[in-house]
Amino acid sequence: MSASQTSDVPTDVPTLLVKIFGKDRPGITAGLFDTLAAYSVDVVDIEQVVTRGRIVLCALVTHPPAGLEGDLRATVHSWADSMRLQTEIISGRGDNRPRGHGRSLVTVLGHPLTAESTAAIAARITGAGGNIDRIFRLAKYPVTAVEFAVSGTEPEKLRTALVTEAAALGVDIAVVAAGLHRRAQRLVVMDVDSTLIQDEVIELFAAHAGCEAEVAEVTAAAMRGELDFEQSLHARVKLLAGLDASVVDKVRSEVRLTPGARTLIRTLKRLGFQVGVVSGGFTQVTDDLRERLGLDFAQANTLEIVDGKLTGRVIGEVVDRAGKARLLRRFAAEAGVPISQTVAIGDGANDLDMLNAAGLGVAFNAKPVVRQAAHTAVNFPFLDTVLYLLGVTREEVEAADMHVD
Repeated sequence: MSASQTSDVPTDVPTLLVKIFGKDRPGITAGLFDTLAAYSVDVVDIEQVVTRGRIVLCALVTHPPAGLEGDLRATVHSWADSMRLQTEIISGRGDNRPRGHGRSLVTVLGHPLTAESTAAIAARITGAGGNIDRIFRLAKYPVTAVEFAVSGTEPEKLRTALVTEAAALGVDIAVVAAGLHRRAQRLVVMDVDSTLIQDEVIELFAAHAGCEAEVAEVTAAAMRGELDFEQSLHARVKLLAGLDASVVDKVRSEVRLTPGARTLIRTLKRLGFQVGVVSGGFTQVTDDLRERLGLDFAQANTLEIVDGKLTGRVIGEVVDRAGKARLLRRFAAEAGVPISQTVAIGDGANDLDMLNAAGLGVAFNAKPVVRQAAHTAVNFPFLDTVLYLLGVTREEVEAADMHVD
């Protein structure tokens, strides 16, 4: 049963748990409580679930006046029979037992989500001292996403127990503390190359300069953490010297958004979130993305252009690994959002400081070193799956898209 209550019942007061299950149809809930109303009972707790057209309705109610329990039972059974439903009535005392300290929300993404992995997740929750209070499906496509409400253990302990096993289980798992902060205003900051977009922008420029393969090799090594990012950036940009500035417009037209990127940003904005990007790429592209997507913040490196040509240099402070974390904090301060309420998304080693600084760091289709160090990982090629980690359901996204703001 849920923890919601409509009355405060002492632990020693007799109560009845009425369980109804069978084929769902309109009027079942109203019918049950109309039947109970004749016995002057108060509602203590209610929970109802419908799965593939089958309803499970539980009502915890106070005991009827003396001498009427037998009549109540007979009447409820008779009503249920008339509705072709099954019923069970259990006597007991008081309300639900209090939930344990430590509340967490565990989001699991699977494609598919197997019974084997679900069993392993439940066992690990139990092994960490947690109790599963509720399970709720967030989405059925493009991945299966479910949320476990867990009590009895601290989120960090639960995260350690679950997240490290995610890859072995074939699922992605995120663990966050439950509470009002889940509904508060938040800030989401993303990397750009291979996160918000499918491309590495410097490689798009390099293709026009005839050195794409050379630049791609250096980029891959830098993203794996094998090279210093700033040194690799200067080395790659140097190869672009002499390119005509008109190539900027060509590169902008070649950029491909990651599937789900528009849905993610549109939904976050509807929720009142602020959204930004930080990039080791270039303002010549991120400024355009900021305008096209309605982003609140954008910061990247800037290619120097003199007399209509790229000089092979960047100007200003380089946005590197440490710089991304600084920008996350700056954006949070400007947005008036505590750092604990930020979400960072990235794929490369130069995103790690930002991912670890955020309240929730999400490694998106990331390199192994990043997946191992981030709070959680998403290994599906749809950026909007991040919404499920925030408790947003696919149905809510689709319902919002049916209406024009």
